[in-house]
Amino acid sequence: MRGFLEVFPGLHMTEPMTELLEMVEVEKVSMTRDRSLLRVYLVSSRLIHRKSIMDLEKGIRDQLFPGKRLQVKIFERYHLSKQYTPEKLLQVYKDSLLMELKHYSIVEYSMFRKAEFSFPQPDLMRMTIEDTMVNKEKAGELKRILEKVFHERCGLPVELVFDYVKPVRAKASLEREMYARKEAERMIAKVAPFLGLNNGTGPKGGAMESGPAADVAPWDGSVGAGGGPSGAAGTNGHGEAFGAGVGSAGSAGVYEAGARSKMSGPAGAYGAGTGSGMNGPAGAYEAGVGSGMNGPVGTYGAGTGSKTNGPAGANGTEGDFQKKASEKRGGFKKSDWSSGGGYRSRKSDNPDVLYGKDFADDFIELDKMEGEIGEVFIRGKILDRDSRLLRSGKTIFIFHVTDFTDTITVKMFADEASLEEIEKATKAGSFIRLWGMTTIDRFDGELSIGSVRGIKKYEDFTSKRTDNSPVKRVELHCHTKMSDMDGVSEVKDIVKRAKEWGMPAIAVTDHGCVQAFPDASHALDKGDNFKLLYGVEGYLVDDKKELVEHSRGQSFSDAFVVFDIETTGFSPEKNHIIEIGAVKVEDGAITEKFSTFVNPDVPIPLEIEKLTGINDNMVLPAPKIDQALPEFLKFCEGCVLVAHNASFDVSFIRFQARKQNLFFDPTVLDTVAMARHLLPNLNRFKLDTVAKALNISLENHHRAVDDAGATAEIFVKFVKMLREQQVENLNQLNELSAMNPEMVKKLPTYHIILLAKNEVGRTNLYRLVSWSHIDYYAKRPRIPKSVLEEYREGLIIGSACEAGEVYQAMLRGLPEEELMKIAGFYDYLEIQPLGNNEFMLRDEKSTVKSMEDLKELNRRIIRMGEALGKPVCATCDVHFLNPEDEVYRRILMAGQNFSDADLQAPLFLRTTQEMLEEFAYLGPDKAEEVVITNTRKIADMCDFIAPVRPDKCPPVIEDSDETLRKICYDCAHEMYGEKLPEIVVERLERELNSIISNGFAVMYIIAQKLVWKSNEDGYLVGSRGSVGSSFVATMSGITEVNPLSPHYYCPKCHFYDFDSEEVKKFGGMAGCDMPDRNCPQCGAPLMKAGYDIPFETFLGFKGDKEPDIDLNFSGEYQSKAHDYTEVIFGKGQTFRAGTIGTLADKTAFGYVKRYYEERGVHKRNCEIDRIVQGCVGVRRTTGQHPGGIVVLPIGEEIYSFTPVQRPANDMTTKTVTTHFDYHSIDHNLLKLDILGHDDPTMIRMLQDLTGLDPVKDIPLDSPEVMSLFQNTSALGITPEDIGGCQLGALGIPEFGTDFAMQMLMDAKPKYFSDLVRIAGLAHGTDVWLGNAKDLILSGQATIQTAICCRDDIMVYLIQQGMEEGLSFTIMESVRKGKGLKPDWIEEMKKHNVPQWYIDSCLKIKYMFPKAHAAAYVMMAWRVAYCKVFHPLAYYAAFFSIRANGFSYELMCQGRDRLEYHLADFRKRVDSLSKKELDTLRDMRIVQEMYARGYEFMPLDIYRAQAHHFQIIDGKLMPSLGSIDGMGDKAAESVVEAAAEGAFLSREDFRNRAKVSKSLTDLMADMGLLGDLPESNQLSLFDFG
Repeated sequence: MRGFLEVFPGLHMTEPMTELLEMVEVEKVSMTRDRSLLRVYLVSSRLIHRKSIMDLEKGIRDQLFPGKRLQVKIFERYHLSKQYTPEKLLQVYKDSLLMELKHYSIVEYSMFRKAEFSFPQPDLMRMTIEDTMVNKEKAGELKRILEKVFHERCGLPVELVFDYVKPVRAKASLEREMYARKEAERMIAKVAPFLGLNNGTGPKGGAMESGPAADVAPWDGSVGAGGGPSGAAGTNGHGEAFGAGVGSAGSAGVYEAGARSKMSGPAGAYGAGTGSGMNGPAGAYEAGVGSGMNGPVGTYGAGTGSKTNGPAGANGTEGDFQKKASEKRGGFKKSDWSSGGGYRSRKSDNPDVLYGKDFADDFIELDKMEGEIGEVFIRGKILDRDSRLLRSGKTIFIFHVTDFTDTITVKMFADEASLEEIEKATKAGSFIRLWGMTTIDRFDGELSIGSVRGIKKYEDFTSKRTDNSPVKRVELHCHTKMSDMDGVSEVKDIVKRAKEWGMPAIAVTDHGCVQAFPDASHALDKGDNFKLLYGVEGYLVDDKKELVEHSRGQSFSDAFVVFDIETTGFSPEKNHIIEIGAVKVEDGAITEKFSTFVNPDVPIPLEIEKLTGINDNMVLPAPKIDQALPEFLKFCEGCVLVAHNASFDVSFIRFQARKQNLFFDPTVLDTVAMARHLLPNLNRFKLDTVAKALNISLENHHRAVDDAGATAEIFVKFVKMLREQQVENLNQLNELSAMNPEMVKKLPTYHIILLAKNEVGRTNLYRLVSWSHIDYYAKRPRIPKSVLEEYREGLIIGSACEAGEVYQAMLRGLPEEELMKIAGFYDYLEIQPLGNNEFMLRDEKSTVKSMEDLKELNRRIIRMGEALGKPVCATCDVHFLNPEDEVYRRILMAGQNFSDADLQAPLFLRTTQEMLEEFAYLGPDKAEEVVITNTRKIADMCDFIAPVRPDKCPPVIEDSDETLRKICYDCAHEMYGEKLPEIVVERLERELNSIISNGFAVMYIIAQKLVWKSNEDGYLVGSRGSVGSSFVATMSGITEVNPLSPHYYCPKCHFYDFDSEEVKKFGGMAGCDMPDRNCPQCGAPLMKAGYDIPFETFLGFKGDKEPDIDLNFSGEYQSKAHDYTEVIFGKGQTFRAGTIGTLADKTAFGYVKRYYEERGVHKRNCEIDRIVQGCVGVRRTTGQHPGGIVVLPIGEEIYSFTPVQRPANDMTTKTVTTHFDYHSIDHNLLKLDILGHDDPTMIRMLQDLTGLDPVKDIPLDSPEVMSLFQNTSALGITPEDIGGCQLGALGIPEFGTDFAMQMLMDAKPKYFSDLVRIAGLAHGTDVWLGNAKDLILSGQATIQTAICCRDDIMVYLIQQGMEEGLSFTIMESVRKGKGLKPDWIEEMKKHNVPQWYIDSCLKIKYMFPKAHAAAYVMMAWRVAYCKVFHPLAYYAAFFSIRANGFSYELMCQGRDRLEYHLADFRKRVDSLSKKELDTLRDMRIVQEMYARGYEFMPLDIYRAQAHHFQIIDGKLMPSLGSIDGMGDKAAESVVEAAAEGAFLSREDFRNRAKVSKSLTDLMADMGLLGDLPESNQLSLFDFG
């Protein structure tokens, strides 16, 4: 014999299978003469499960004989140890035998599965089975099989004897039979009129009897499938002995898959479920009908198009019913199809027909459609619909239909006559039946449906579960999409379903977070009496465990027994000790040893033998536990017990001591707990890890005697360490039990449910969630039990699922008193459906082996609850709403590489009745108690609470109202003089009164402080949003944008002009558009200001809209601005605004596509898209708003508003964010938007390079700058010099892209205000393309009259004479994409608003505020000014700040080299990556720079800066960061190294600058390292 792996060396298998087969030998291999069967004979000392045998057969066939028609059959024989008896063999081998019998015969399988076994003698097996005719008939075969397996395969002779008991008929079986009979009667009645039958009679009046289905065992239908040429027994109801799936039958055989009805006469009937005809002379095929009929004529069943070989079916001749079905469909005529492939509509009389012709109600499921199969009938739900007008004048409708097995695309073409009909027939969300032709789409190669001939209404066929129980349960354990990549249902859908079912409440308990709370509360209507229970499934850590159990103050000089055991598994109740090793330590020295094997009286499992090296032969001669344990306890007398992970070892000893009535109440010390305190830097505390850390040898790990010796040495070292800390006894050691956060992070976690009873509980819940993320996060947010005990007021604590502390303690086999102590901590105990925990049955190491074991665990929890007086509640542990939704979770788990992703537990929301049926094994009273009574009791304990405080809590700054008023008037007087213009006073008073009366002054003061601080530090601040609409914001220095109408003012004598005719011409434009003027009073040049922006766009028409002041700070100053908020409000009063990152469409698409590809399943893209929608929105991570700061008023606690955490749970950052998405709390806490932007950074660099003051020294009316947006003349170059680019706007913020430059060329701007309008167009949605662009190019509008910014609408409508409030309302509706109401359109027409203006409003989806556009253009203009007048400064700043794709190698080697690469990139423009597109943009700027006569100088590693380009001798020196592959830190490192002195060699450069060899070589190739030698080594040749 040879080893299996030697005989089959090329076989790829899993690691466990490989380990198993290392112990298997091949006795022989043979093949039949026709080479159709390969036989492999194995010999093994270990049992191999039938599933492994089957996998092995498949593996040999598929891997070694691919494509061959070969069957592989393995015959195994076992040489088992003497530990096995027939009884023990049955215990461990029963599951394998069941699987083997199931594949052999369903009858024998069922007998064996239901049987009870006993062994009155070691070699006699009594098998008790039901006394039925079938059982008696098959008993002999089962006896033969089992005796053969036991004797010949396993070497354990046994005699099998049967005992018979009266059969018990299951209630479910009776219900199924009753249902089947009713269904058969209903279907017969339905088709009887077509077949000429009276109810209950044949076609000639003969009676039809009902066959005795009850006499036939349910498994008879598949016994011996494939045999028997005749079915003569059919008349007695037993003719279906060869069951479902058989392809042929005898001339008089009966096959009925639905109801087993008997029939008279020779005409056999083929029942529902088969897809082939019969060869009998009078074969009948009845789809869905299980009754036969008299008469020789073959008849087709309802809705089928199959043929039989009977006389009436030959040559395709139709039976009567087939003709009727054909007539009902309307028949097929070529004339019905138009030349364009569309259907010529003929309206049907059937009211259900929405389009085209009527047709039959049969259908094909979409997942059965493969390839172009011609005409099809489908049913389904329309998911979405798109339509567009074609050049031909027809409209194409493309919509997706799903029947939830698959999805398909349908395309229809409509002319004017059918347009409205098709629109109504194809509404998204409707259920339809459809008749069309399959076709392969020539664009994407996917199967689709076209040439639609008919569409009919259809009812919603999806399963509609309802809760009809008179008293409804409450679900206390429910996950939403906020449970990281685990829950897949929206909280609003869950709440809606619970309300629909009449449940009084539901709990929301996501994993570790409470981020679904706000959306959950929004799912309720105002005054709703439905109760939401706000909770969390937390991760509990038991940090209260003392280092020493039952300390009696023993000194470290006393006697200690350090011991270890090896076992057959993890449960003291179900597994056995196989070795005990112990070492006695006295006064720090090892004095005595104890070691023994223990005969467990059961075979040792393979994995234990692999782990420990202990086999059956080693333990057979050893004493049994009843002899070994007393000896061990005698060895331990008077000693403290020490073990590594002591709870495991002690639990086995305690359990066996109790069984033997031996006293056992020791003091116990755990070296794992000691290691956590004494070796805090370790991440793991396994024995080998701790031994290695202490330099202790550990040989033969997982042998009790060796592990005990190593643990003793560890203990001795620990005692020495403790004595150094002045700890001399166990009481003192226990005083060290308190754990710090780092220790808590390394403890095991248990699931726990926390529900908030009231407001106190909600705040405490938020505290615990916060601290679990901030202080104790390690892979998951942990809640220490000590902290929970301190803050459990207002909370209800549940024991959670199988991962909870109580359930895990049961699985570990802890004694009853310990279990009761653990359970006593909880307010209620939780049990769940068996399917939730069925995964344990698949784990070979699990102590749970059967469904009965799972039931017993639930019963045990109930008994504990009864003993402790605590309610026990049944929950679903909901992770998805409906059973079919499991596919979404399956895909997400597969994407995270869970091996059991395809074996989803039934974690859906169940009705009360479904839960009562699930727990029926508890008895009706107890089931009702745990499902209904107790869950409602917990819900009643909770108040109606809101997850977020409803009150507004702005921060308080003393005297902010007066301060704001003073700042504004001081600035106004400085600009306009002592006597202010009426327009200024009116605007200031209107705004100030609105701002102060609504409590908004503090927000202005905060923004003013931040802006002034930034300006003071030398950085401009750009305003965002509509804050520039506020004149108060301008006067307080928050924004540069002056919203007053264009005007002149004199900074010297304070002359002003708002009203002259010359000024009024520029209404709606910008002050800088006006011509220069000198002051008529003092002759000084007048200042020009004003952008004509109404205040209402900022604070609303009533001035009570909460202001949103967004500010653009320099990116390099942003962090300082954030820090300054702490100076303003105080430490601990500001938090970064949190965000929630969810699974996006693109990522979800990847998950779904990969899932099906890995399984070799093809899914159409539209089906993938459907499944994707079930996956999107699932939480993946958390983050922070780029500039949002949430301000907490002094005296308030953040936990009363929201929990807090670190972004993405990054424990290395000090940043703390709100746990809720900031939108959830922005109604009651102030959020500041302090954003980082490149423009202020670039302007600061330009200021440093040029010395210009960007505000005072750069005019906004320079004609040279304006010309950049019209041509290239100001740059002194032609378009041909820069690749045909017509404008000089390349590299100008807002205007430098090809899209923006095309807008400039189309709009032809002449004024600064035109640029503002173009910026507004560029940032809107559906404002330019297909809208303003067409109007301008057609001449209907100009850039001045088209709608460009949201403010334009209100201003224009007021100018047309419309009421101001209505004008504002219309603007708000249009800017949000909500369009115009019919009565608004009428009002607009009354005021002579042209139709093109109305049409333009209807197209708009989003509009940009004018103030925002103006602020952007002011920044862009300053950059453009430097581009014209200070070109080197401009290019240096652009390449330093904005160039994301700059490459020294491509761009700084001269103009010719650049042109070569630029031409190459342009050729490949359609396939360039994002990075390459950035490089192309930067190359074009470099091309422009070269064209203007400016150059780069070679990079000098001693002078170059890390990130900024420099102007040296009229040329630009690139930064070190411009070298490909040189990261930010590497560039900074080179600068630091260069400052230390010259480099001696490339090796020295690499070492000092800490850069890679490849980067060094690249720099050398470009000549940047000069003539540096390779290394510091000198040779004789260096002196030549």
